[in-house]
Amino acid sequence: MPVKMLTVVGARPQFVKAAALSAAIQKLGGIEESIVHTGQHYDAQMSDTFFTDLHIPAPLVNLGISGGSHGDQTGRMMQALEPVFVDQKPDLVLVYGDTNSTLAAALVASKMKIPVAHVEAGLRLYSGMEVPEEINRVLTDHVSTLLFCSSYVGVGYLGVEGITANVWDVGDVMLDTFQHSLTRTSSKPLSALGLTEDSYCVATIHRPDNVDDPKQLVATLEALDALCPPIVMPVHPRTSQSPAFASWAADRRPPYGALRLITPLPYLSMLSLMQRAKLVITDSGGVQKEAYWLGKPCVTHQRWTEWVELAEMGVNALTGGDPSNIRPRVEETLLRWQAKPFPTVAVYGDGHAAEAIVQRIKEWYASA
Repeated sequence: MPVKMLTVVGARPQFVKAAALSAAIQKLGGIEESIVHTGQHYDAQMSDTFFTDLHIPAPLVNLGISGGSHGDQTGRMMQALEPVFVDQKPDLVLVYGDTNSTLAAALVASKMKIPVAHVEAGLRLYSGMEVPEEINRVLTDHVSTLLFCSSYVGVGYLGVEGITANVWDVGDVMLDTFQHSLTRTSSKPLSALGLTEDSYCVATIHRPDNVDDPKQLVATLEALDALCPPIVMPVHPRTSQSPAFASWAADRRPPYGALRLITPLPYLSMLSLMQRAKLVITDSGGVQKEAYWLGKPCVTHQRWTEWVELAEMGVNALTGGDPSNIRPRVEETLLRWQAKPFPTVAVYGDGHAAEAIVQRIKEWYASA
């Protein structure tokens, strides 16, 4: 009998990871997977196009739950997920990363005594639980049965917290999808924007720390707008819905600054844009890694990063969450990039993480 597994996703990075694992399941067999979409990312360009571009199987159900506070959204997800789990009776519930969708599914499954598999386990900021994602990932790890880490760092952090059983460093499933997708990129997104290679930077800003506080958001936008090269910024739905963003964008008058605001891009188009950019500025965990794999310098607009390996290698510079640090970090990073060869350490595996996960799940099920 194959393992009956429900995979719960809801946000862009999870779609990218799910693409790799679903492909590995189809290749290796032994697992019967159904996907449940919470609807956390509901914009077509942040959700629907990912399923199409990355050939992800259509969701069994889309719960359509988005918006609201963290508690409200997580609670509504839990209420909606429970009857799905009751109806489907899975052997295993698999979750990715650290979103509200992740925590909601992990809590419901664990209370129903359904084993939980956590992909991208062991990430830590050790920020005193100031970051919502930190709460999600810590709680998820502590109720999970199978824990799949993206690097040795996650294994070490879990060990410190006493979690040592069924913990594996399998590599990063995002790298699997990235390597497969890199052959499908093109220069069309650049042509559509009238850009040439290495003449622009890419920025993404969506974290609550940077978006929910109007002063922080406007200061961040002003700092980006004051930079020299064109800064192409696909505007995340969370950012575009902020009244502070709407007001700032409406008040802009020509001649405009560096920022070129565009709608969210499908995965392949975004990858194409980053592949030909001079530098990436982001507060996204997934984009930090994609920049590294593309060999692009990255400035992360956060106080911390869960991807400490990149910061330690010097390929990812933090602003500390201070908008006034964006310009100096960008300038320092570009200068350093010209003087120092790009590190090529394979800290996130070899691009076969999904196959390793499938094999571990089947071995666990066979021995249960």
